[in-house]
Amino acid sequence: MRQLLLRPGAEELSYEIRGIVKKARQIEALGHSITWENIGDPIQKSNQVPDWMKDIIANLLKEDKTYGYADSKGVLETRQFLAGLNNEKRGTQITAEDILFFNGLGDAIAKLYQFLVPTARIIGPSPAYSTHSSAEAAHANTAPITYKLDPDNQWLPDMEDLFLKVKYNPSIVGILIINPDNPTGMVYPKEVLEGFVKIAEEFNLLLIADEIYQNITYNGIEAVALAEVIGSRPAISLKGISKEFPWPGARCGWMEFYNREASIEFSKLCQTLENAKMIEVCSTILPQLAIPKIMNHPNYQAYREEANAQIGKRSDWMREILGDIEGIKFNPTQGAFYNTIVFDEKLLSPNQSLQITDPRLQGMLDAWLQDKNMPLDKRFVYYLLAAEQICVVPISSFCSDLRGFRVTLLEENEEVFKNTFERLGQAIKHYLKSEV
Repeated sequence: MRQLLLRPGAEELSYEIRGIVKKARQIEALGHSITWENIGDPIQKSNQVPDWMKDIIANLLKEDKTYGYADSKGVLETRQFLAGLNNEKRGTQITAEDILFFNGLGDAIAKLYQFLVPTARIIGPSPAYSTHSSAEAAHANTAPITYKLDPDNQWLPDMEDLFLKVKYNPSIVGILIINPDNPTGMVYPKEVLEGFVKIAEEFNLLLIADEIYQNITYNGIEAVALAEVIGSRPAISLKGISKEFPWPGARCGWMEFYNREASIEFSKLCQTLENAKMIEVCSTILPQLAIPKIMNHPNYQAYREEANAQIGKRSDWMREILGDIEGIKFNPTQGAFYNTIVFDEKLLSPNQSLQITDPRLQGMLDAWLQDKNMPLDKRFVYYLLAAEQICVVPISSFCSDLRGFRVTLLEENEEVFKNTFERLGQAIKHYLKSEV
């Protein structure tokens, strides 16, 4: 080409969560059935959308207004409803004008980083949710900056690591919190959230919280919302309905702006995000119209409580199957529907393997393993895919120096769930004891 097309940092836009699907599809094409544990799609795992929820959506489709534009910021009645839900927590108060809708949370995340100057950095957790880390790195033209989540301390953040990185890196203007966390399934206690606020106050930082799993907690754990602890600090909460309803195909997410007048720069950012949405006219209207109708339905609370209880039960099953396996670090989950299992790196080597019975799969695997710089957890993931047809995601792809993999807790069929993780557990044991 006459000139370079891509700016530095563009190569950071990678998404192994879906990238691994290409290899799984190759195996599928050979006649093998894949157990999908790579992505948090409840519908893919046979989650049943309640009939009453379907009826609400079907009735909305009969109304002419469903086919028109909404306000650029989103349906006013829905924004008023969501502001009310926030204000019931008795933390930082907002109005409908502080809420901005997007076509999914991924769209919101991309827009957020798009308008920051490249030298303004948002430090986020590691392991990192790829949509955040990739977008932040691409906007900054370099690798993302992260603070550590500690698998030896229930995946809680290393606050000293965060403090020192913020202190000695003046380009950091904000802290990203994912609560409940993806990919670890950890939920931040209130005192940890208050620790984030303290650091933000000391260094005059913006706080950003991805809270899309806020209402998916279980086994006695409840999530504390960012709005409950920030006081007067400027902050943004990112929310959506993809997992909670569940309706991932709706592509419906929103931002909530807290204390937008507390900082001139923050106020400008909020206004810029709103202006960008005005250029696009509006986000998809159907799911916005459905939100208050679904959340106000008399069956909704019971539906969510039962769904959470079932995820909690599967979390217990996973702990019973994987929790005592030697050579891995296992933490029971508290929220969302993922778990990250980490290997003891001293036990990993490039000479380990699993038995592959189909020679076609062995040939395919050999081609995948040609990269001699491949992280050792990715190597395990490829072997697991070829040997057991279980598709998981390596943690090295979540912007982490740890070596492990992420799985989901979404499979609703008890027999299938237990069979999947028993096979996975056996594969871990055989792999760690093997040598090619």
